[in-house]
This record gives sequence, C-alpha cells and structure tokens, in this order.
Amino acid sequence: MPDTFDRMLGNLKDLPDVVHTQPTTLQTTVPILGHQQTIIVRTYRQATVGDFIFVETMGREGAFRFVLTPDAANAIARQRDSLTTMARRKHGRRLAAERKERGELPGFMLNRGRKRRKTRTGKTR
Repeated sequence: MPDTFDRMLGNLKDLPDVVHTQPTTLQTTVPILGHQQTIIVRTYRQATVGDFIFVETMGREGAFRFVLTPDAANAIARQRDSLTTMARRKHGRRLAAERKERGELPGFMLNRGRKRRKTRTGKTR
C-alpha cells in the first residue's frame, strides 16, 4: 500500500499543469558529531495550487520521506524573505552609523543648501 509521499508524487507526476525540478541530492556532515546525512529534494509546481516539496532524508537514524504542502512552502518562503529584509536593514543601519562616525553626510543631504535651478518649463531641479 503506497504511503502519502508516493500517492502525492504519483498524482502530480503526469498532470498537464505541473512542472517540476530534477532531484537535488545533498550530502552533509554534522560538524561536531560527524554524522553523515543524505537529503534528496524535489519540487513540483501545480499552476492552480502551488508548490509541493518532496524531501527524502537518509542518515544514521534511518530513512524518512515527507511532503511539504503549498501552505508550508509559502510559509518557508515568507520567513526567508523576512530574514533577508531584517539582515539588509541591520547591515544598512551599521553602514549608516559608520558613515556618521566618519562625518559623511547621507546621500539625501548632499544637495542641501544649494540653490535649485529652474528648467525651461519652470520646474525646479
């Protein structure tokens, strides 16, 4: 009797509105313990539903297979985007503080104090 992994993979495999990636195999070693782990990841995208991520992991504890549904895949993508935003913001604040310590003006203040020229249409630049 096929499990959930096999059933979902079989249902998505030949549908006309589904595209998929080739399996990616990762071999990792836990740094402190030295345990070897092999992970195989495949992603299927159904146009009207979203992304299904199929994960197979083999290690010292045995083999496990599971499917991440579109809701879980979307949550992971949102969290990754959020972490990227936070890291960029933190880096930008650090750079701004370093520039302030050196006495550099921020870019939006470089033209302050200069008189603005009028263009031919009468608008200022």
